[in-house]
Amino acid sequence: MSLPSTVGIIGGGVIGGAWAARFSLNGVDARVYDPDPEAERKIDEVMTNARHAMGELVGDLAPAPGSITVVDTLEQAVDGVGYIQEAAPERIELKIKLFAELDALVPSDVLIGSSTSGLLPSQMQSEMKHPERLIVAHPFNPVYLLPLVELVGGEKTDPRNLDKAATMFREIGMHPLTVKKEIEAFIADRLMEALWREALWLVKDGVATAQDVDDAIRYGCGLRWAQMGTFQTFDIAGGEAGMRHFLAQFGPALKWPWTKLMDTPEMNEELIDKIAEQVEDQADGRGFRELERIRDDNLVAIMHALKDHRWGAGQTLADYESTLASKRD
Repeated sequence: MSLPSTVGIIGGGVIGGAWAARFSLNGVDARVYDPDPEAERKIDEVMTNARHAMGELVGDLAPAPGSITVVDTLEQAVDGVGYIQEAAPERIELKIKLFAELDALVPSDVLIGSSTSGLLPSQMQSEMKHPERLIVAHPFNPVYLLPLVELVGGEKTDPRNLDKAATMFREIGMHPLTVKKEIEAFIADRLMEALWREALWLVKDGVATAQDVDDAIRYGCGLRWAQMGTFQTFDIAGGEAGMRHFLAQFGPALKWPWTKLMDTPEMNEELIDKIAEQVEDQADGRGFRELERIRDDNLVAIMHALKDHRWGAGQTLADYESTLASKRD
């Protein structure tokens, strides 16, 4: 699948606006439909940080940007586009209805991707006449900067459409990861959910503050995870004998009562207030746009460091720069 000249984005919130930025900053025109009267303002603010991040990431290799147009109707958003990315609220009834509408509006060869964080594509495509063109294309915030996009097909999805989408996403600097079996929440969110449950319990039980939990990650395992995943990290932890030794030594610990993985603390007002206040303290007066900029600058620096070693997201960045350079030749 070649890079389309125009894409339709359905939903202009945090994810939809950042999708529009990702495509626009790769020279693709984006039309965004969102009934929120503040959608255009919000997208403009996302674009401010996205332009800064793109400039820091690839510098002069950045292509001439495409346009972003916020439109009034669904029909205007998808008229004549080469690809559609949905980023509507996570309600299955809404998405089933929306995909049926989109299916009727555009030719059958136009792929439709859903940004859902965990809903099954087989459910979402249930009322489409051309369900083979629906895929999950689940990104990670900030979409304009983080390269991972999880691709998931439903029971009626044509596998060739997953391959076509993967080709397109690579061209805009992303790392497509095709999930081999359809499952709720896919891969990354299932892993993050496990960590999130443990974090909530640690705060609720007074073992740690929100900042303590974040510090445990950013000063420890998070630094490792930026360039090696769990399995490779533990393989190294096994020393010369590798993973076999690690599992033999630490495998029994999995039966110890360390985790509350299958339980979740009640989200009552007391716990919500406790977490919110601790997070506000950690921000130390910084607004969320300032925190976004700090996050983006740090992510760019990490990816540049990884690029020097052609490793992980750094390899994706190196490949992306080669693609951009080739377009200039």
